[in-house]
Amino acid sequence: MREDAESLDIKDVTANWVNAEVLARQIGERIKSLADLSDTPLFFGRLDYLHSPGADRAEGADGERFYIGRRHVHDHDGDPMVIDWRAPVSQPFYRASKKDPMDVGLRRRFGYTRGDITAYEDEHLSDPAEAATTSKLLQQEIERPRVGPMRDIVATIQPEQDEIVRSGLGGTVCVQGGPGTGKTAVGLHRVAYLLYAHRERLARTGTLVIGPNRSFLHYIEQVLPALGELTVKQATVDDLVAAGLEVHGTDDAAAAVLKGDARMAEVLKRAVYAHVTMPTEPVMVVRGSRRWRVPAYEIEEIVRELLDRGIRYGAARDALPQRIAHAVLVQMERSGEAPDDRVQDAVARNAAVKAAVKAIWPPVDPAKLVLRLLTDADFLAAHALGILDEDEQKTILWAKPVRSVKSAKWSAADAVLIDEATDIVERTHSLGHVVLDEAQDLSPMQYRAVGRRCSTGSATVLGDLAQGTTPWATRSWDEALAHLGKSDGLIEELTAGFRVPTDVITYASRLLPHIAPGLTPVASVRENPGFFDVRPVETADQVVAACEELLRNEGSTGLIAADARVPELAEALTAAGIGHLAPGEETTAETRLTLVPASLAKGLEYDYVVLDEPQAVVDGEPDERTGLRRLYVALTRAVSGLIVTHAAPLPPHLAD
Repeated sequence: MREDAESLDIKDVTANWVNAEVLARQIGERIKSLADLSDTPLFFGRLDYLHSPGADRAEGADGERFYIGRRHVHDHDGDPMVIDWRAPVSQPFYRASKKDPMDVGLRRRFGYTRGDITAYEDEHLSDPAEAATTSKLLQQEIERPRVGPMRDIVATIQPEQDEIVRSGLGGTVCVQGGPGTGKTAVGLHRVAYLLYAHRERLARTGTLVIGPNRSFLHYIEQVLPALGELTVKQATVDDLVAAGLEVHGTDDAAAAVLKGDARMAEVLKRAVYAHVTMPTEPVMVVRGSRRWRVPAYEIEEIVRELLDRGIRYGAARDALPQRIAHAVLVQMERSGEAPDDRVQDAVARNAAVKAAVKAIWPPVDPAKLVLRLLTDADFLAAHALGILDEDEQKTILWAKPVRSVKSAKWSAADAVLIDEATDIVERTHSLGHVVLDEAQDLSPMQYRAVGRRCSTGSATVLGDLAQGTTPWATRSWDEALAHLGKSDGLIEELTAGFRVPTDVITYASRLLPHIAPGLTPVASVRENPGFFDVRPVETADQVVAACEELLRNEGSTGLIAADARVPELAEALTAAGIGHLAPGEETTAETRLTLVPASLAKGLEYDYVVLDEPQAVVDGEPDERTGLRRLYVALTRAVSGLIVTHAAPLPPHLAD
């Protein structure tokens, strides 16, 4: 298939050089999407149907056999050899069961080692004599060591996950999932499915994956390309709202919470529209020897009508000169003239009209507006009246005056405020679908920023309320969806754990009553209970020894510690001659240990983890609940085994 794409000759099939460039780029992307993945098989399953799909079963039509894989594969004649996992005919591979065989006689799973078939396993779903059993190959694939970036899960998607993956493009889906339930993978595979089912529409409108930080995005960036999808963009919320703004400043927790409060949207809206002033003078338009006068009361009616329509500030400002010009044209027609659209455009560009528009509806620079709100106490008080009390206003005001937008030390929360103000002035471009991962850590204003990027599209929201580690962490998904502008979104919960071993998730779940009392604990479906140990230590050398012990196993190892302890542990690892990576860097055969600050652990996974000083992780956060949530995240990064090391006493919440 790749060779066929490479051999295409487009010299005589395009009308001009523009078409040729577009077609050449499309062919290049096609070739790139067909690249070989040496350790990834083209197919992983087989379905033997009792009858041909779509045929009349009463006629006794013979069944058909389909191989299921990551990509559609056809032979030189165009006949299918492997069916894409997203095709409707592939769905029973994930959902068929002994109770509901979906007309499947046999489901076969293939086992692979480095791309070579090493085993297969059959289920005769329509045979009443065969008992339902747990798939050994499925368990092996779930428990396979994690080396390198995140991989796809097309061979192991479970029925409850498949239902979310194949949900329609029109609706927003919010997935609450504890550690290891596969919510991130589900979100990414939903994007791949939607691109398959609605490719033309999403090719026009675009798709975007939003993650919490660059390390996380680097970790997941290979999943969609492995499924042949190369056009999905990835970004953090900070990337979206910065838009050329340099963010160097930081806020204390109280200021950040207030700046992220949804009430700020109304303060900004008031401040923007406060620039509109009602006219007190008529507009006099001179054309040739004639003068046309539009009285102030008539212009005021136009202005009030534009305000009542609720359109964007900038769009209304653009409409105002045309509306004034239309009033002039009405007078011209009454006097017997027959002006056309060109005359109206000329009147709208008239100097008197432009001067009136500038005085009535002046342009607004969003960054300058936010800067004034944060530095001018009187300006803030005027527009926050009845919204923020005096103490709250003092909390967000900057202590020192700033000369200009460029010299200001903007914080991440300030950038979100500027983004909101920008949207009030001019509508933000909307994409067809947005995936928002680790959503529990977003503020209401950040949700609004993301919602603007899919205002005419849909979203997949992924997160775990128990892992919210910001002072403004999400309290409920209903509230989050409301801020996102998707109140009608469907909330799904994943409770089956595929990644975290039973003993590890059971230990971590001791924290749930203290951090998220209403959530259902994750139930691990893994047969292997995993390796788990809690060890008192006295020195950093003993922590390093625990890492050396785990590195004797196959796969990746993560050393997770409170941010403040990372330099000491890095020095100890170096002294011991153990190379280590930073989060997001890809492991190699020589270097399989990653030193992870607890603040960056979210969303990452390692075969084995050493968690250093749980109490230090808790103490590193501004309050106990946030600290316990951070600890919950750190405890649940292991796939095969976890060693907890501590010199200080463990948090009492982990006591038996």
